[in-house]
Amino acid sequence: MKVTKIFTFDSAHNLTKYNGKCENLHGHTYKLEVTVEGELDDEGMVIDFEILKDIVNKVIIDKLDHHYLNEVFGFNTTCENIITWMWKELKPELKSERYELYKIKLWETPTSFAEITSNDVYHKD
Repeated sequence: MKVTKIFTFDSAHNLTKYNGKCENLHGHTYKLEVTVEGELDDEGMVIDFEILKDIVNKVIIDKLDHHYLNEVFGFNTTCENIITWMWKELKPELKSERYELYKIKLWETPTSFAEITSNDVYHKD
């Protein structure tokens, strides 16, 4: 079974090595969807939503919300690069005998997002 929790955070950034509007400083209200896959426990849960919220807030949201992403990261702050970083940070935190991280979807705007799933080859160890 899969369960998903949705988060939002506000951050500013500008793209480097880019020729266009986004090379200028601008901000987004990002929407982050984190999906965990696993087996139900004795209480009928894959993972308690409060536990999932606490982990994502500690590992991701607290580090990015109301921050200038170019100062947080040493890479070009594209949606694709940010979500790859998120995957690497969350994967070990959302792994147990019963469940594991399955998918992350990061919405940069209401019509544009990047997505990583456990089936994607390029991030496998």
